[in-house]
Amino acid sequence: MCNKIYSLLSLLFLTVLSTVILHSCANIASPTGGPRDEDPPVPMRATPNFNSLNVTTTRIVIEFDENIKIVRPSENVIITPPQINMPIIRAIGRRAIVELNDELKPNTTYVIDFTDAIVDNNEDNPLENFVFSFSTGDQLDTLAISGRVLAARDLEPQQGIFVGVHTNLEDTAFTRTAFDRISRTDSRGNFTIRGMAPGTYRVYALADANRNYMYDDPQETIAFLEEVVIPTVTQATRQDTIFNRLDSEVIDTIFTVNYTRFLPDDIVLRTFVSDFQRMFLRNSARPERHQLEINFGAPTELATFTLLNPERTDSDWYVMERSARNDSLKLWITDSLVFNQDSIQMKINFLRTDSLNIHVLTTDTINFNMRQQTAREQRRNRNTANNDGDEEPQIEFLNIRTNIQSTFELFNPIRIEFEQPILHFDSTLVQLALEVDTIFTPTPFRLEVDSLNPRKYTLRPRWQPGATYKITIDSAAVHSHYGIWNNTLEQRFTIKDIDQYGNLEINISGLPEGVPAFVELLDKSDKPFRQRSVINSIARFQDLPPGEIFFRLVVDENGDGEWTTGNFEEGRQPEMVYYFHESITIRAFADHSLSWNVLATPLIEQKPLEITTNKPEERRENPAQRREREERERQQQRQQNSSSGGGRNNANPQRTSNNMQR
Repeated sequence: MCNKIYSLLSLLFLTVLSTVILHSCANIASPTGGPRDEDPPVPMRATPNFNSLNVTTTRIVIEFDENIKIVRPSENVIITPPQINMPIIRAIGRRAIVELNDELKPNTTYVIDFTDAIVDNNEDNPLENFVFSFSTGDQLDTLAISGRVLAARDLEPQQGIFVGVHTNLEDTAFTRTAFDRISRTDSRGNFTIRGMAPGTYRVYALADANRNYMYDDPQETIAFLEEVVIPTVTQATRQDTIFNRLDSEVIDTIFTVNYTRFLPDDIVLRTFVSDFQRMFLRNSARPERHQLEINFGAPTELATFTLLNPERTDSDWYVMERSARNDSLKLWITDSLVFNQDSIQMKINFLRTDSLNIHVLTTDTINFNMRQQTAREQRRNRNTANNDGDEEPQIEFLNIRTNIQSTFELFNPIRIEFEQPILHFDSTLVQLALEVDTIFTPTPFRLEVDSLNPRKYTLRPRWQPGATYKITIDSAAVHSHYGIWNNTLEQRFTIKDIDQYGNLEINISGLPEGVPAFVELLDKSDKPFRQRSVINSIARFQDLPPGEIFFRLVVDENGDGEWTTGNFEEGRQPEMVYYFHESITIRAFADHSLSWNVLATPLIEQKPLEITTNKPEERRENPAQRREREERERQQQRQQNSSSGGGRNNANPQRTSNNMQR
């Protein structure tokens, strides 16, 4: 009996031991899956074949050596001639399938430019600059032209703009027929139009809102070349460099590459929106009982109007504020018989653009209704109620806003804005005083009322640098149309001293003879903050605050002191703009001078990247490229650590000395 039990236990032990050993052997390590895929997809075959002639099918199938994806095909895949009906572009396994929904044109070369939209399914390695071509005739056109598209006003690279060509050299081709061939700009504004036949072409750029590939809306962004383009081809060479993989600063190999160069490859198109704008009545409102607002869709001539209810034929019932181009109006109703009406009806005469893009005088009726009390009216009603009781009514004063700060810029005037339109303003009760030996002495100034907004005033004195001033507006100096007086205003401030500013003189060359121009200083957001005319090839700026600035020049052909856009119907290009290619730093109490040839740097390279809004997208890296970049960065870091001596306290004596001298 014992022997049987012993035998059974031995058999059970051997079984368990075998199971454990087998399980352990099966879980020694998981499979690695092989080396990482670093190569882009490779095209193997296509139906129809690459560069086929006499093609009649509208379905193209391209097979690759691995499964693929097509990234944003509607944006990245460009088909020329342009397709009116959107093609179907999709990936299925290893195949890219394109189905054209337009009827094929006879004797025409078709180009499907995938750019870098095709990537492998696992690692997203892109197949860059992949192009598929075929012809419906017995020959394949292979010429190409290329260039860049910039915004005319600020030289911003224009992404996603169509660039097209016409063999019909008449201007009407751009406005009445679709492009013969097209391309679309990338993030850098670059374009290449492929599959062109020998001949003469007109070149245009178009932000095509309705995608009919023609300029049929004057509010579309466009560009056009005045000269015609003749595509050619030549054989050329370039130098390519391979750097050492272990040291990115060491050149491993320099070799010469022969290639086919398609010309022209340096076209620059400057986009603009025509000065034509569609005029219409955008909206109207009555935000407060005594205010009417009217807004138009574009700059226009000043509208005229009369009141229908209550009926008024005169203009004494309001005070008007308007924008510089009359596209925004505010009417302050000063007659209580009018603003006490809950409903006001007005007849207005204004310019409206009809379906033929012609500006016609139009008459319309606007109703302004007051549906609720404003906060000011509620306060006024509470004050009235308080007058009937024992509580002291709250006094309401006319608000006054100024641009004064405790430390005031030397070149700034004082700007004053009242809350409501003014019925009476006693300017003798406004005093500006200069502090001399702790005593404030009145100093002269000039007071100007704004020509567009009668609530705004500008006070222009002759500032003394570093001096302290005090402005005083006595109480009851200002009385609004609505019976509100101002309270006393007193502000004290100091003008910055002259040694806190720098001066800049720019000597300019490369300009057309006898054509006016002006220079704009720009901040880091590309916004102009100062402007000076170019006189005798020099632009001078004084009293500039210290800091980093940029600047650009406008060739002011019409001499109006503003950048003027183009007009295709008139054949007029937008005024030329040039950027200085880098920033300069203004130092306090220093004079700066530089020479600038506006033609020395190509237009496409002028605008500094720091103030470029449409910064180019970084190209996608495959794993090998990423490892090379990371290795270069590590190598550079090692070199920097070596040059610094490896210690934080190892300061540079010369640098310390220089800083102390400053």
